[in-house]
Amino acid sequence: MTLRVAIVGGGPAGIYAADILTKADDADVSVDILERLPAPFGLVRYGVAPDHPRIKEIIKALQRVIAKPQVRFLGNVEYGVDVKLEDLREFYDAVVVATGAMADRDLGIPGEEHSYGAADFVSWYDAHPDVPQSWPLDATSVAVLGVGNVALDVARVLAKTGDEMLVTDIPAHVHAGLAAKTITDVHVFARRGPAYAKFSPLELRELNHSPNVEVIVHPEGFDVDEHGMAHIAEHKSQKMVLNTLTSWVGADPVGKPHRIHLHFAEAPVEIVADADGKVTTLRTERTHSPNADGRVEGTGEVTDWDVQQVYRAIGYRSSALPGLPFDERAAVIPNDGGRVLDLDGTPIPGTYVTGWIKRGPVGLIGHTKSDAAETVGHLLAETQQTATARRTEDVDAYFAERDVDVVTHTSWERLDAHEVALGEAEGRARVKVATREEMLAAGRG
Repeated sequence: MTLRVAIVGGGPAGIYAADILTKADDADVSVDILERLPAPFGLVRYGVAPDHPRIKEIIKALQRVIAKPQVRFLGNVEYGVDVKLEDLREFYDAVVVATGAMADRDLGIPGEEHSYGAADFVSWYDAHPDVPQSWPLDATSVAVLGVGNVALDVARVLAKTGDEMLVTDIPAHVHAGLAAKTITDVHVFARRGPAYAKFSPLELRELNHSPNVEVIVHPEGFDVDEHGMAHIAEHKSQKMVLNTLTSWVGADPVGKPHRIHLHFAEAPVEIVADADGKVTTLRTERTHSPNADGRVEGTGEVTDWDVQQVYRAIGYRSSALPGLPFDERAAVIPNDGGRVLDLDGTPIPGTYVTGWIKRGPVGLIGHTKSDAAETVGHLLAETQQTATARRTEDVDAYFAERDVDVVTHTSWERLDAHEVALGEAEGRARVKVATREEMLAAGRG
């Protein structure tokens, strides 16, 4: 008997789970991927900076999975609005939640309400269909808080010229916004020293590739003590990052029109705004690491930075879903190896989780493969013997009765071809369609 599985979320985590399910040697599996957007691929499409097309090459592999005959893509279907958990249990033998993490973590400092979340800015420049098409970029000096790859993406996009980004897939409104910005200096702040920077080596090196952007690593706080050296010795990538940063410290300025400043051992303590709510100052405190665990303490030395915008890039967090337990503190669905746990700690039959909603927003895209394999292993072991006769037609009838405009894989292929055609007309690989209405229309052909 065919095991029917619903996967809620069409990003890498969900698609990897579908791939592993359909490759199982001893199981006949049919998978429906339910995605609230009219396009698949999640954060690969809407969370990767447009000037990083090499990372988006993963889309080709994901595309092959959703094109499998055992897999159906059902886009423009929102869990909790168009379908509930009890409905999915009626139509499927198992449900896998793979909704990822799209919200920004909070700083917990005074004045935080005057800052912008990196996730919101990324959604804007990646032309997410559910966000406004305008973004305020009238500052001259901005601060980015965080030392991960998202922080680098945000800093790079803020610093580069609009025309530099015009070779990517950004639509007209994003180009217009970036072309009109007045930013000259982007200050990136790290709470810890350079030995603990979370940048990947390649991402960091790319920061200095623009002909219009100069990277300045400030020597203040650029210290590596014995604890930092021990940390670097255990992490090869950290050594590569430190080597790159060290080569930039104290370098003579070359006079490029835009600058990215990297500041280490500076913890944000307050964002100051005027009576109109406009940011005037970021206040930071110099830190040091007294112990081997890399945690920092404040030294009491406070600096005020003249900036007009502040972006939080300190990590994403998942959001609760209707009908499912949620750990607010860890921002994950409670689970045991991917098996969703009820409030009393017992597994909820036939209900699973994978990706960032399972383990938190840590690791790179490739880490979701092993994560999905663990979840799928439990799913197959626990549900194959309990599978019952369920029909695809029942799911389709359910959505038809509720007038849900479901985007199928064929519809996505039409939208995909439409975006490629828009790009070809401008000498680019693709131009994204930016509104849900346009995306649905292109999918209908």
